Amino acid sequence: MSVRAGILVTGTEVITARISDRNGPWVSQRLAALGVEVAHILVVADRPDDLEAGLRFMAAEGCDLIVTSGGLGPTADDLTAEVVARFAGVELELDESMEEKIAAIIAGFARRMQFDPEALREANRKQAMVPRGAEAIDPAGTAPGLVVGVESGPVVIVLPGPPRELHKMWEPAIRTAAVRGVLERAEPYVVQTVRMFGLPESSIAQSLREIEAETDLSPLEITTCLRRGELEIDVRHRPGADQARAAVVAGLVERHERFVFATDGSTIDEQVAGLLRDRGKIALGESCTAGLLAARLADPPGASAYLQGGVVAYSNEAKVDLLGVPAELIERHGAVSPAVAEAMAEGAAERFGADLGVGITGIAGPDGGSEEKPVGYVCVCVEVPGGPMIARDPVIPGDRHEIRDRACTLGLHLIRRLLRGEDFPL
Repeated sequence: MSVRAGILVTGTEVITARISDRNGPWVSQRLAALGVEVAHILVVADRPDDLEAGLRFMAAEGCDLIVTSGGLGPTADDLTAEVVARFAGVELELDESMEEKIAAIIAGFARRMQFDPEALREANRKQAMVPRGAEAIDPAGTAPGLVVGVESGPVVIVLPGPPRELHKMWEPAIRTAAVRGVLERAEPYVVQTVRMFGLPESSIAQSLREIEAETDLSPLEITTCLRRGELEIDVRHRPGADQARAAVVAGLVERHERFVFATDGSTIDEQVAGLLRDRGKIALGESCTAGLLAARLADPPGASAYLQGGVVAYSNEAKVDLLGVPAELIERHGAVSPAVAEAMAEGAAERFGADLGVGITGIAGPDGGSEEKPVGYVCVCVEVPGGPMIARDPVIPGDRHEIRDRACTLGLHLIRRLLRGEDFPL
């Protein structure tokens, strides 16, 4: 039997969408890497009845492990420890050792902020109340984590809501004896990801039907996802289905080789960063993306080895003054045109003394489009000064955010193709 888990995210601020849940997906990825089948991610408000109902639902669904995040602070609405204790059928009791650890953390904070340390200590004492028999996890902030075993039921890992704290406390939590006892029964998954760009998802569905006619796919879990304009196909299985997985990957590559850019899990951002480290400096002139492509290029550590700089030239005046785009070129072709994108790439490379220049201009909407140049029309040019160039001007679907984000993805793929000496299939 596989090990099943549920993730219970608490917080009225999450369920009302004031903040987005970053913990559920993060924990799910870590559990999957350990061979645990994540059955549910549930978000509940800071209400005791809803939290307890979530715990009971996951227990009834056969979850061997439940991970909660949030509700461990010192305020009145932080009730997770109390509710988990009730769910486990035990009382809360003061962990004096943990109280001293929290007091030491608070004392340093009180000195820096000139607060009354005794008042803070009293307010935070509730954080040292733990369910009887639970194992407390040292805090990364002021809230300790908990591992609570439920008689004839699941093991519950209770972690704080702030992602930085949860991340630091994850490893100590899964090293506890109770959690190790569950994880020892888990079989690891084997996962291979195929990434493509420029291909509609419907083509993948047809290919998988063809492959299934030749190969038994029942041992595999195959999921396709369109993300940031790219297709991701995950092939996942328990040990023993390597041949079936290899047949799927080979079948996809055989049918769509021009569009495949990774079978090893690497992202376009990682590939471009690796190529640029060996090929000199890059500079950017961005209009509709307003620095988003520069931000993606700067995200990997060590980006200074290849990222020379960028200009956000949103207005026509900025294009002329900062990137040297001829005003008459804009007047003749329009600010959103292949000719202007090319001039922006040339200007960026020249002004920064770079080996590669990128120009992006487009209509992100929701207004500003026309019949000739509708919303989503984007012109991207990548060129080596005095050398090869690759450019495209598609109409990108989506809202303003999606158009700008996908324009950056297109730019990265054009950079990759140029650096590899390949043409772009679209």
